[in-house]
Amino acid sequence: MSITAERKGELIIEYATKKGDTGSPEVQVAILTERINNLTEHLKTHKKDFHSRRGLLVMVGQRRRLLDYLNRKNHTRYGELIKRLGLRR
Repeated sequence: MSITAERKGELIIEYATKKGDTGSPEVQVAILTERINNLTEHLKTHKKDFHSRRGLLVMVGQRRRLLDYLNRKNHTRYGELIKRLGLRR
């Protein structure tokens, strides 16, 4: 369900805005999206896992807040990010 350290490092390198960037909204949203996708696959097979479902909803809400923040601060970066991640909206 969680992502490996190698995959997290790949996401950080891919979405970083500058070298050593691990806290920008782009990186945080990319990591959350990866975790959400993994947890969604888990919940397809384990339909009654309500504890993980709540964790999924918390992560989706966090990602939504980060995307709203990025949209307010820099709309072009927001548009590029959702296009790269394949998110709707």
